[in-house]
Amino acid sequence: MFKIKQLRMLKLCSLLLLGMANAGLAQQSQRVYLSGTDKDQTVLWDFFCSKGQNSGKWTKIAVPSNWEFQGFGKYTYGVENRKDSTKADEVGMYRHSFQVPNDWKSKRVMIVFQGSMTDTDVKINGKSVGNTHQGGFTQFEYEITPFIKKGSNLLEVTVHKESANRSVDVAERHGDFWAFGGIYRPVYLEIKPRQFIDRIAVDAKANGHFSLDVFTTAHAGQQLMAQVQTLNGHNVGEPFLAKINRPDTAVNLKQVFHDVKLWNAETPNLYQVRVSLTDQQGKLLHTLTQRFGFRTVEVVKNDGLYVNGKKVVLRGVNRHTFVPETGRTTSKAVSIKDVQLMQAMNMNAVRMSHYPPDIHFLDVCDSLGMYVLDELTGWQNKYDTIAGRKLLKELVIRDVNHPSILFWDNGNEGGWNRALDGDYALYDPQKRTVLHPWERFNGFDTKHYPDYGYMANSVLYDRDILMPTEFMHGLFDGGHGAGLDDFWDLMLKHPHGAGGFLWVFMDEGVVRTDKQLPGQPKVIDVFGNYAPDGIVGPHYEKEASFYTIKEIWSPVRITRKQLSPNFDGNITVENHYSFTDLSQCKFSWQLVSFPNSADTTAQAIVNHTGQPQPISLPAGQTGNLNLNLPRDWRKSEALYLTATDPNGKELFTWSWTIPTQSENPDHTLSTQMQAETLQPSETAAALALKAGSITYTFDKTTGYLAKVSRPAGDISLTGGPRLAGKQLPLKSFRHFAGSRGYEVEAHYQGDGNSFTAHWLFASGQPAELTYEYSQRGAADFMGVTFDYPQENVTGMKWLGRGPYRVWKNRLRGLKYGVWHKAYNDAVTGENFISPEFKGFHSEVKWVVIETREGNITVYSDEPVFLQMMSPSKPKAAGNDKTSPPFPESTFGFLDNISAIGTKFQDADQMGPQSQKNTMLNGTPVKRILRFDFSKTH
Repeated sequence: MFKIKQLRMLKLCSLLLLGMANAGLAQQSQRVYLSGTDKDQTVLWDFFCSKGQNSGKWTKIAVPSNWEFQGFGKYTYGVENRKDSTKADEVGMYRHSFQVPNDWKSKRVMIVFQGSMTDTDVKINGKSVGNTHQGGFTQFEYEITPFIKKGSNLLEVTVHKESANRSVDVAERHGDFWAFGGIYRPVYLEIKPRQFIDRIAVDAKANGHFSLDVFTTAHAGQQLMAQVQTLNGHNVGEPFLAKINRPDTAVNLKQVFHDVKLWNAETPNLYQVRVSLTDQQGKLLHTLTQRFGFRTVEVVKNDGLYVNGKKVVLRGVNRHTFVPETGRTTSKAVSIKDVQLMQAMNMNAVRMSHYPPDIHFLDVCDSLGMYVLDELTGWQNKYDTIAGRKLLKELVIRDVNHPSILFWDNGNEGGWNRALDGDYALYDPQKRTVLHPWERFNGFDTKHYPDYGYMANSVLYDRDILMPTEFMHGLFDGGHGAGLDDFWDLMLKHPHGAGGFLWVFMDEGVVRTDKQLPGQPKVIDVFGNYAPDGIVGPHYEKEASFYTIKEIWSPVRITRKQLSPNFDGNITVENHYSFTDLSQCKFSWQLVSFPNSADTTAQAIVNHTGQPQPISLPAGQTGNLNLNLPRDWRKSEALYLTATDPNGKELFTWSWTIPTQSENPDHTLSTQMQAETLQPSETAAALALKAGSITYTFDKTTGYLAKVSRPAGDISLTGGPRLAGKQLPLKSFRHFAGSRGYEVEAHYQGDGNSFTAHWLFASGQPAELTYEYSQRGAADFMGVTFDYPQENVTGMKWLGRGPYRVWKNRLRGLKYGVWHKAYNDAVTGENFISPEFKGFHSEVKWVVIETREGNITVYSDEPVFLQMMSPSKPKAAGNDKTSPPFPESTFGFLDNISAIGTKFQDADQMGPQSQKNTMLNGTPVKRILRFDFSKTH
């Protein structure tokens, strides 16, 4: 009997499919845009603004848009709205005419607003179509069938930037983000048949079990049929049917599929389901097609997050929906670029902070593979229950079918209405877990901005799943990559850690139309220290942390810091994927040498290329990668190793210096100095020593170099070498003719610290400085420094890691090579120049400091940190947490440098790499530098 029924069902489905094919696409909903589709495709509507710029007159405005960027109203950052004196409460009135053809008379017509800030009233032909919509971040619609007529129709929309509902106003418009106004997402008409499929909600599990809730306006006795397909339209399995018995309730359809390709962020396989509504005679009334993915999300208490049965650690970032020139009005191209940049940092997750994004952003996360936390607005203030229930429903029914969404966030940092927690499950058949970002809730600890001690205690004692939804606050150049290395090591050790989300992806810098002067650069406003928090700038300017994150979060994890003299060509590698075997990735290496300091090129010289032996390493495992290097690999100066993912995208390129190279730091520098007696010229205050064409003058009262003279002019290098950060008394100063040249020595001692600087001069040779120091106590930095007029510096070229500066707690992510950059006074997060010129630079072997007086070339026998001046403090900085100490000097050659903090934490709260420096065993540090002043420019 069962087989007979099954055959009848298949026959009926076949007949229905044939009828639907004959009907074609005629019964699909028709979408007619009244506005443009995104920031780049807009339509002009009539517009009147009540206050602020260009107010009090009817004119034109592009739709969609935030009206501030079109020259209307007032720019306001959310926290400003807490004060009546600065509140922006203008009202915008829109008018637009549209045509209704005769064939719509048998249809039902909806008008859909994908987003309008904030209270929105809609009229068609002078009549209100429904109640005011309150809330600026969710999609809403009205049925306008009774209000339209054949021919020309007038749409009138009034948008109040400030909501009449106090809870909506404080939840959405008093937060730590810009508060704009206007119809900022598309507006369109949706034309449907009289009976239609309103919406569907999919639950497609990893075991192939498929469940579909269908909501219709159909009549009892009508029928629904569903067909799962690949995205190119090929049927998967057989169609399945359900009869409508009660029109006012959802109809559930179920089916089981075998051998489906699962969705996860590493392999984002997608399908679609085509749902058809037919009448009692089998006539096709309406069809609706929805993308989805087969996947199962499980939260295992006191354990962690699982996707398709595999434990997943989220490497995430918070994201505002934002473009500097258009505000919250974006485009799919913007969504694609944002996700691609996140994935370039090896991120696999993104949190919607602090409101639902554009639909196309979630579509991109589905197709490119990103895990998502979707959030109901509520920044430290909550919606009331009536308004919140309506907005929550609008959020969930729009977004429920995206496989990328793992969790629902009910507000942010106290902005959660607990009465709404149960509402998510009313519209979500997957019953995703609800989070309260910042709170312990539903088995998760989502604490914001934990310090290192909190993380360490959580690893040892906590039972909740640790997943900070905001951490490593990236104000100016602090946070993000700085401190992440230590934090992430703890997260990987956490027995039930689920990852976390950095704050934030992009500096929310607004291009101010109201402050723009003709012929002047764009004015970009980040509202002091509220919004310069990004890993990238407003126009995607990459900060150094971009590359630090890229290395630390690479799913192919390599932690080797250097190659030892007995390196055997094997690299320990960890597979931090959840689903991917390393046999699906590709590895390649290069052996390189570098041009000398006199060479104008900045390119590495590739001596050999090759590939390691193939490796198969399952997710979560550690193994050895045999590089398969040639026998003469030690003749090169550095090794580059690149890993690419299964799609051919670079995960990271690691670089190491090869230790067997000669200690000679430059190919043009002789290792032998000619012994020669040089006659000094001496006064009571100074010593002048001529070596060839160059004269070196020392201040005998300090022992410091006072200036360097040469035929082309003086080099104003002075004030050193001195012990960085210390003013030690000069105990002795002597000079004499030695066996290799003329020698000058200054010795300093005080407070248990000692420092000796020994110069060796020979005609035609760089001046050789050997220095030795022993330093007591904790210090922000250690090494030697010099003074030079900063206004004379024009650029620098160096062999070392670059091109970005480093902090003690942000050393990873850079590449060893020859780099060059011109002078700038970049302040991260304020003027968006990248890379910054001023700061610490790591593993420097030589540097050419380019000045208006000529080049100063310095070679080091061992890699050192180069201090290049001191970065300017951000004007809006409220403290020094992101302005670490620097030596009071122009140049420094350092063995230890300072760490940087975040907006909320001092550096010493960020972990072991962020602590001050100490010499524990008392063994003096000895270094050699060589100074060449022979090159003019």
